[in-house]
Amino acid sequence: MLDLTGKNALVTGIANNRSIAWGIAQQLHKAGANIGISYLPDEKGKMEKKVAELVEPLNPSVFVPLNVQDDTQIQSTFETVGEKWGRIDILIHCLAFANRDDLTGGFVETSRSGFATALDISTYSLVKLCGAAKPLMTEGGSIVTLTYLGGVRVIPNYNVMGIAKAGLEMSVRYLAAELGPQNIRVNGISAGPIRTLASSAVGGILDMIHHVEAVAPLRRTVTQTEVGNTAAFLCSDLSSGMTGQILYVDAGYEILGMA
Repeated sequence: MLDLTGKNALVTGIANNRSIAWGIAQQLHKAGANIGISYLPDEKGKMEKKVAELVEPLNPSVFVPLNVQDDTQIQSTFETVGEKWGRIDILIHCLAFANRDDLTGGFVETSRSGFATALDISTYSLVKLCGAAKPLMTEGGSIVTLTYLGGVRVIPNYNVMGIAKAGLEMSVRYLAAELGPQNIRVNGISAGPIRTLASSAVGGILDMIHHVEAVAPLRRTVTQTEVGNTAAFLCSDLSSGMTGQILYVDAGYEILGMA
């Protein structure tokens, strides 16, 4: 039986109730994990208030601001985790961003700064967070990130985010190889298109969703809960022999040769 009782899980990337990270946090909590939440701070504190109200039913014992472009804040986040929990068992990385202009134009028109921003937030942040979490994973641990099919195939309007996801997936493998001797497992979930705040920046997302519903073997898209269940599995002892893997949770769409 899937049981995460006694496990300390830090979930990043929750913005609202449509966030995939929110679906993951709910399923980890349901499985018995002790939940910690990070949120992206803003000057007026609106995000803090919104996320705090959303996650209240999970009774998070850690609730911290985290801007992954700020090394000082990353350090502070994990210092807080260490003070509160002593150790961390699970890290959920659900962070990605690209400037809208770099998603709507041609790929060759990607700005230098936009390219750097997309890779910094969407890819390098996993490496940085793993480095910060490693000293606290004293009893081993599980790290899970979110990727997408656009990291291995050309998806209209995905542009620089596809490059970021490709880098993210390779990072999963390198991190798994490096952290494995400490019994720290690193895996990714490639979820099918879901209507979220982040996906709304990708042009034609609704058409993409309808297309998946029409041709995927299961003739539907997937839900936050289904992605959350897979994350919980990857964080549990049921997947203790798995690391460096990318699992597709996309109603089977990835297997199609012509769609």
